[in-house]
Amino acid sequence: MAKKHTVIGILAHVDAGKTTLSEAMLYLSGTRTHLGRVDKRDSFLDTHTIERERGITVFSKQATLSLSDTDITLIDTPGHVDFSCETERALSVQDYAILVVSAQDGPTPHTMLLYKLLRSRKIPTFIFVNKTDIAERRRIDLMGEIKRAFGMGACDFNLEAENRERFLEECAGCDEELMHLYFENGTYPTEALAASIRKARVIPCIFGSALKCEGVKILLDALDKYTLKKPYSSTILGAKVYKIATDSTGKRLTYLKVTGGEMHPKETLSLTLKDGSRTQEKIEEIRLYSADKYKTLKIAEAGSVCAVTGLYSTYAGMGIGAEPDDDITLEPVLDYRMSFTDPSVDVYRAYLSLLPLGEEDPSLGLRYDSEAKEIRVKLMGKIQTEVLARMISDRYGLKVSFDEGRILYKETISEKCYGAGHFEPLMHYAEVRLRLEPMPRGSGNIFLSDCPTDRLRTNWQRLILSHLEERAHKGVLIGAPITDIRVTLIAGRAHPKHTEGGDFREATFRALRQGLMKSTTVLLEPTFEFTIEIPQEYIGRAMTDISNMHGECDPPEYTDGLAVLRGVCPVSTMRSYATELRSYTRGAGRISLMVGEYTVCHNTEEVIADMGYSPELDSSVSADSIFCKGGTGYTVPWQDADSMMHTDNPESERVSSESTDPSASAATRASSSYRGTVEEDKELMRIFESTYGKIKERRAPEKKVNAAPEPIKRRSRPKEKGEDYIIIDGYNLIFAWEELARLAERDLSHARDTLIHLMCNYQGFKKCNLILVFDAYKRKDNEGSVEQIGGITVVYTKERQTADAYIERSTYLLAEKNSVRVVTSDYVEQLVILGSGGTRVSALEFIKEVESTAADIRSLIDGVI
Repeated sequence: MAKKHTVIGILAHVDAGKTTLSEAMLYLSGTRTHLGRVDKRDSFLDTHTIERERGITVFSKQATLSLSDTDITLIDTPGHVDFSCETERALSVQDYAILVVSAQDGPTPHTMLLYKLLRSRKIPTFIFVNKTDIAERRRIDLMGEIKRAFGMGACDFNLEAENRERFLEECAGCDEELMHLYFENGTYPTEALAASIRKARVIPCIFGSALKCEGVKILLDALDKYTLKKPYSSTILGAKVYKIATDSTGKRLTYLKVTGGEMHPKETLSLTLKDGSRTQEKIEEIRLYSADKYKTLKIAEAGSVCAVTGLYSTYAGMGIGAEPDDDITLEPVLDYRMSFTDPSVDVYRAYLSLLPLGEEDPSLGLRYDSEAKEIRVKLMGKIQTEVLARMISDRYGLKVSFDEGRILYKETISEKCYGAGHFEPLMHYAEVRLRLEPMPRGSGNIFLSDCPTDRLRTNWQRLILSHLEERAHKGVLIGAPITDIRVTLIAGRAHPKHTEGGDFREATFRALRQGLMKSTTVLLEPTFEFTIEIPQEYIGRAMTDISNMHGECDPPEYTDGLAVLRGVCPVSTMRSYATELRSYTRGAGRISLMVGEYTVCHNTEEVIADMGYSPELDSSVSADSIFCKGGTGYTVPWQDADSMMHTDNPESERVSSESTDPSASAATRASSSYRGTVEEDKELMRIFESTYGKIKERRAPEKKVNAAPEPIKRRSRPKEKGEDYIIIDGYNLIFAWEELARLAERDLSHARDTLIHLMCNYQGFKKCNLILVFDAYKRKDNEGSVEQIGGITVVYTKERQTADAYIERSTYLLAEKNSVRVVTSDYVEQLVILGSGGTRVSALEFIKEVESTAADIRSLIDGVI
């Protein structure tokens, strides 16, 4: 029977013995012939010079080892809190995890952060309690502490060899399914326990000493027996990118896990970039790494973790094929300015050279401040600054240093508000209205649309949302990034000739900025969740310090002559407290810090004064609007822009204009409540005719016939109506169809192919002429195409030709002699269709028709069977 393959990450707090455990696992599994040691600088996985000099893991790396029934890819991750972002990125490819806990320290705050990340990603976890040979605490006491920290599902797996009956009973007590089997049979199969571990109902705990290889064999046996093979699709390609690096020759490596299908060298991949655009790149080589050594593969199957060359647009966290992008929750809280020892260094050229570092570690936020002419990076702490300076020196020969770093504040709003932006220089036009609402802390920014498609076409709405998502937006207090705001598009307007995509970008940013200027803005600061252990005589001093630092703490806990304080404190006041703590406790006290949530800043006015930021003088972003008069664009200050907007705020009490423009009020009512009924079609026709004039019904020219005693018999036959045509606005239908819209968010081409397949089935059943039109207006040098697929005609319009224009022209030409139905929910398009002689069908109405047809097809098939 073929071995199962699984990917296992190993995580720990710094100095818990994680790398030592990795070495012991590789040695006892036969992968290595000798036991490497961190203190001797010969460990297998700490290959970088920095890692061996400092004795800590900085970069995640992988190794392979083989057990009796299991092949394991082991992912070693950094343990120091400064490199938590690197650790989190590696979680996306792990099937299981080993969490190492020091028996001396117990579960530290950083250990709990790692466990929280594992639980959030539903990664089953094995706990290895290390250094039991030098810890003074008994195993039963440690087990109680583990249960309090990680839950009652934690079970002592050392018992399996010591007292199997007690082991089975303890595991059964954590899972009702196991308990049922145990009561019925007095035991349960290995597969049942493995399933409980997979569901995180049972958390295996193994006690031992990695340095002495004690308990490591128990861990390996548990991994071999109690891990399950993860199911993957064998046909649909999927992959997750978790790391970007370079090899010794400078070649770019994309580390990824194949989660579906297969990958081959020379295969071309279709990649979706962050801005939604797509590109194709070819794999040159597939490498299977074990530490810094590798072998090339001819095929990478689902479940394998490998590095590929030839891809240059990938980034850490990217999803390929069926996989969505990964969500990273951890982020640095300190911002540093980079300085060069050599004053002759061209800072901007140096910035361009350092860009690959930003690809390898996206959390750096590497950026160039053009006004200050300086490079800034986001980091977690002092150790990371030292490591980064060494990397830049070794790789680029540049000597750099960093300032003390400033706090990364954020801004949010405290109440709902509205923003409007108008951009109308000559030959351009766009207007956007947004609703801004506060969200709970930690929600991040959410961008939605609540704008009817009959007011603003779907493609423009998608463009506005993509502009909102494409960058971090500045607040108005100190220019810090905004967060925890739900931004909803509620109205907008485009010009049929003069609107380009860049116009909506300008209008969108101005609308958001105006809303922020009108709102009540709140400054947020990052916090540390701390744990302080000190001799009891210093408890008063510590609690006073915490209060002075504007922190909060729980009542102290006392154990073995020590007092333990847990609480939350601003990063700005506690970032350097560790030195002071060690000083006044004469080295007897220690503190553990974990990055917590953002909270309301304790000294907002002081921070605003120190920053000296003026939102109206910030030239990089404006709240003002641009209007046009007499062929010239002019600026309207944000305070006065609302009254000049061309659209109404649909959520406010609007000034009625119905008395002066009855047709406009009718159009407004129709657009806001349109449902596609016959009565509403008549109303649409009335609106069209009131605007454009009476529509003359098309009729075939009457033939003059001479009076004759005998009439021509065939003239009494009913007039032939011609053929039935259905013309569909493809993208309009996709984004009106809930299932296809969700699919389009991940892969628009997949949604398009799915719609084509559905329409082929519909046409085959209805026996009509079906034309599916996709808008390729913005695609440069696109000549357009017409394809026959499965009985339907699929049209891709050419450059600078919209789908609307094609549909209008086709409807006009076909409707004279045929029955033409046009499927769209675009309100303006509906008016034009009626004027062209076609029959309009709303997207929602047509979706119901397609679903009904699918049900009829299934009924026929069931009847045949």
